[in-house]
Amino acid sequence: MAPKSQQGKRLGGRKMPRTVRNKEILSVSEVEPLNMESMGHPEIYPLVLTTKTQEIFNCRADEDFTDEQPYKLIKKEDIFADFHKRAAVSDFYPFKKIIQEYPGDELLLVYDKDFKYGLNFYLIGTEEGKENYFNPPAVSEEQEEQKELKERVPEDILIYKPPVSKPWVSLGSEKEIEEESVKESTKQITYMISRKRSTFGAPIQFSDHNASSVKDAYVECTAYPDKNFTLKQLEKDIGMQAVPQVKDTSTQTRWTYPKNAAMQYYPREFLETEKETLGQSKPFTDFLNNASISVEIALQQNEIMNTFIDDWKCLAEEEGTFGDKTDTHLKEFQSFTDLHSHMETMITCVSWHPDIYGLIAVSVAVRLSFEDRVYFSSKLMLQPSLILFWSFSDPIHPQLMLESPDDIFCFKFCPTNPNIIAGGCINGQIVMWDITAHADRIEHIKTGGSRSKKPILKPMFLLEPESNKEVMYIRHCAVSSIENGHKKVITDIHWLPDTFEVNRTGSVFENRSELCCQLVTCSADCTICFWDIRPQKTLTPQPAEKKKEEMIEIPFDIPTTFLHLDLTWKPLFKIKMSKGETSLDHCPTKISLCEDSLLYKIQDKLLAQNKVIQAEGENPYQNLESGLANILKPIDDFCTKFFVGTEEGEVIYTDWKLERDPETGRLMTKKPVNLCTVHDGAVHTVQRSPFYKDIILTIGAWNMAIWKEGVMTGPLVQSSCAPKRYTSGHWSLTRPSVFYVGREDGYIDIWDLLEKTHEPALSQNICVTMITSIKPWAFSTKQQFIAVADYYGTLHILEIPWTLSHPSANEASSVSHYFEREVKYLEYVEQRKKIREQHKKEMDLETEKIKSKTSQKSKEQLEAELQMGYESYLELEKTVLLNLGLIKMIDMTSFTNME
Repeated sequence: MAPKSQQGKRLGGRKMPRTVRNKEILSVSEVEPLNMESMGHPEIYPLVLTTKTQEIFNCRADEDFTDEQPYKLIKKEDIFADFHKRAAVSDFYPFKKIIQEYPGDELLLVYDKDFKYGLNFYLIGTEEGKENYFNPPAVSEEQEEQKELKERVPEDILIYKPPVSKPWVSLGSEKEIEEESVKESTKQITYMISRKRSTFGAPIQFSDHNASSVKDAYVECTAYPDKNFTLKQLEKDIGMQAVPQVKDTSTQTRWTYPKNAAMQYYPREFLETEKETLGQSKPFTDFLNNASISVEIALQQNEIMNTFIDDWKCLAEEEGTFGDKTDTHLKEFQSFTDLHSHMETMITCVSWHPDIYGLIAVSVAVRLSFEDRVYFSSKLMLQPSLILFWSFSDPIHPQLMLESPDDIFCFKFCPTNPNIIAGGCINGQIVMWDITAHADRIEHIKTGGSRSKKPILKPMFLLEPESNKEVMYIRHCAVSSIENGHKKVITDIHWLPDTFEVNRTGSVFENRSELCCQLVTCSADCTICFWDIRPQKTLTPQPAEKKKEEMIEIPFDIPTTFLHLDLTWKPLFKIKMSKGETSLDHCPTKISLCEDSLLYKIQDKLLAQNKVIQAEGENPYQNLESGLANILKPIDDFCTKFFVGTEEGEVIYTDWKLERDPETGRLMTKKPVNLCTVHDGAVHTVQRSPFYKDIILTIGAWNMAIWKEGVMTGPLVQSSCAPKRYTSGHWSLTRPSVFYVGREDGYIDIWDLLEKTHEPALSQNICVTMITSIKPWAFSTKQQFIAVADYYGTLHILEIPWTLSHPSANEASSVSHYFEREVKYLEYVEQRKKIREQHKKEMDLETEKIKSKTSQKSKEQLEAELQMGYESYLELEKTVLLNLGLIKMIDMTSFTNME
């Protein structure tokens, strides 16, 4: 949001235009000042002087004015100087015309202590009035008598003055009357009652009938609630007073006197004579000889192993030296905020540097709505859109700032070269940066050691002041074409892995260069685009003279890595997310490719490649060959299907490979393989598990879902509605059963599928506003972090505890078995649905057969069946009456004879 100006007045929340202010000033000056002509003094003009004006002209009430001298002469020059200084703010401004036309040089200002003319001061606007004030004319005796009579007349007697007609001015009262007036809101119902044409003109005979004896003769119209006529009670006053019930109870315990008591005992011992007799006895000797062997064996076993050890405790894992197993909460490690920004910003995307410890990049965007962006567009053009690089060693000053033409909403480091960064703008353009020239700066950021060592966090006053204030702005080296790219904000961007590449039809080929050279983006314009950063092979080579004419002088601070793409970069091919029969399209927000899980396991490979690049001293992206220039080997068994999350909450499983229309021969997008709507809002996260390549996590609106690729019946796991809307999420990088979900109220829900599957295992508050992005990072087995970005532009770095970072021994297999059980459950539900549908069809067929048989029976058969049913009923009646004792055997025989 743009900073509000403290100066200048606002009109409806916006700055008042200069023309409007000038018009208002003119209107103020054109209004004629009020004089006392009605009281017989047209030369007197009442006015109010503020304290500021009184101090300027030294005319303070009760100080400069006294009862003896309640007036003062003010020069016209002083008043004109006040006009020049304060303009319309001056208290004399309404009388500007009178002051200008005044013939003298000094005007008389009189202090009206008793408010005779309504205000605290009044100005005499003529020379005659000034002379009359200083030299009042003589009053005749008759005028004095009339004045005394007027004073004697009581004030309660009002003198009638006939009203004067004035033009009516609308102040909005007619709107209030119109709102309070009663209008018919319900639709009138018209009934038409008519007779049959055959009964027109026929004689009418009236007679009495019983309403219950004639069918449809009596119709009861019962009351029922009608929604069209129900009034919703908006306010209700209820008075209530509660009086607490008071009850007095008492209790008393019997008190006993304490007594001192003592007891002493001593062990029972054998006498000496008894000991000698017992030692010489044969039974005692035999017992010792027999028991000594068993006791000796038991003592030897105790020396070998501990028989009293707890086996259950031994099944647990060994206690590590780092962390505490009982601690399950995320701990605040550090936080970053851009203190130098002049605009209110939010963080849109977060990404850790792949191979530098403690370095994280965030993209920031202005926190404005679409209407405000349009209104402040001229001001936003002066503010640079940035990607900030933060380091653990300096939480105040960013290390690098990447400039872009507009706000970045998503960006990614290149998997094969982290110095290459691609980002998607709000205007639909893709921006490329190359920070190879600044790699040394970010690799040795006040750590004093290699990557494997933990940085020493020093206080800011101990660091070098000049180095802390240095901020490196890096300009982008390439921007895509506006005409041929996306038309709306880019919501997600991915690098294709270095194992394959695609052509213009979506076919997959092997990647011999082993460099990530292609991108995938999705946008709110309902399209998914594939891009290639390599120079495209032109059909007609341009002459050298024309090339020289088209060459533009490049600034020295912009790398020439992607100069061939700047403002001419077009997508390789587009996928239109149409809804089939309708003219509407799906609006993708997030995508997940089939090879996304491989990007989590390339850290070692990336480090090896960086060492090779540093050894050779040459960046392979400087000399890229044209895309698909050579004949490459196609990959036939490659899966080209991927998951897409939409703005409407749909999860689509579709194919990026294009097919030709049999009628027109044009390339067109295939129909989606599967479509499910499980979220009731925009999908914010579509991510594959780093442990299972066929398990996908989707988060959107109020719930989350876990899918398995190949299972088309629905999600394996679907949560219930959360207390607050979900805004982001991410899988754990070290535990297969754990993932993190951010909410709009600043909480993080930590899910553990091995502990609970119906609700989060833990919820923790991180900030006071909406969480916009979550990104974990595993630096080592003993230290893991998670970055949480919020809506107010603050980046929170949290340390993951031991329990959430160390998996159990069989956690991967347990989670895999859990997913398999859920798949079997879905298959069982699907089978039961088919069985129930088949059973319903069979029941319908049986009922139809019974109906057909009933219709085919003759009249005699139906009568015989009814007679048999009636006879069986009579037999049952006799048996029941006999058992109840209501009839006897004699009565029963007579009853039978009667029949």
